[in-house]
Amino acid sequence: MTVHFIGAGPGAPDLLTLRGRDLIAASPVCLYAGSLVPEAILGHCPPDARVVNTAAMDLDDIMVEITAAHAKGLDVVRLHSGDLSVWSAMGEQLRRLKAEGIPFTVTPGVPSFSAAAAALGAELTLPGIAQSVVLTRTPGRASTMPPGETLTNFAATGATLAIHLSIGNLDQVIEDLSPAYGADCPVAVVYRASWPDQRIIHATLGTLKSAMDGSISRTALILVGHVIGAERFDESCLYAADYDRRYRPQTADSPWASWSHGDD
Repeated sequence: MTVHFIGAGPGAPDLLTLRGRDLIAASPVCLYAGSLVPEAILGHCPPDARVVNTAAMDLDDIMVEITAAHAKGLDVVRLHSGDLSVWSAMGEQLRRLKAEGIPFTVTPGVPSFSAAAAALGAELTLPGIAQSVVLTRTPGRASTMPPGETLTNFAATGATLAIHLSIGNLDQVIEDLSPAYGADCPVAVVYRASWPDQRIIHATLGTLKSAMDGSISRTALILVGHVIGAERFDESCLYAADYDRRYRPQTADSPWASWSHGDD
């Protein structure tokens, strides 16, 4: 028996990995976070599977379901939205499983910031503008923030910021970021990225508050950085005609010349 933790992706049912789909289809028990995991993904479950929405359950309740399946030798899929590596609450579940000696696997999913960037048709790391993406959030009821992990500190890097779980803290976001990025810094708010009702709001830090109409109160990602909508940026050397690289050596003396011909 194994518990398979699976990132179900940002929303669109076809953004589920093939591995995730196959594990769902092979497992007789499915526990899913019903507040965000689309029901269409449950269509991959076996016809007689036990399918449980954990939205109203606490950690103890979830463990009751898992230990009951473990006692029967039944594999379990545990579906969370997005990717499991950030803000999934998987860590506390794994700690319980380790204590109980219950085996598990982890299958990654498409994260929401990737889906949001795709919706914008944007690359979040453009040469000469930003080469880092910071995934962060503002303090909330479920989790506080460590003292050093502030928007002000992250803003000082000039990186592209993907701010999760913070649409209700717009005033603080604007106040903390404006000194470093400037009021004219582009912002994109992507609501329910990849879902049928996806919405995108383009603004700047200076106009963001007025651009919001109050209808978006959750499930939205705030992307901030000068890469958003940028047209003037350096081209990567990777595809430059004179760039000496492993797959395209420029001279016979290139350290890559013998490699490209198949020599050891």
